[in-house]
Amino acid sequence: MTRTPDLSHATWVKSSYSGGNEGQCVEFAPGIAATAGVVPVRDSKNPTGPALVFSADAWASFTAAVQHGEFPVD
Repeated sequence: MTRTPDLSHATWVKSSYSGGNEGQCVEFAPGIAATAGVVPVRDSKNPTGPALVFSADAWASFTAAVQHGEFPVD
């Protein structure tokens, strides 16, 4: 089991797929992936709330699927 890293000093980046929807964004902390091998993801509307943590491989698979249009937007 992977332990959740300390996210108190993480640098969060908004997803480029969030567009101009202020307050409707997904953020991730790419620097954590480099050091801990996991990618934390959070809702930008609740920056002090919980973060989901995915393995770096799972995150790479997800972002590749998004880029290939496997999750159509209505």
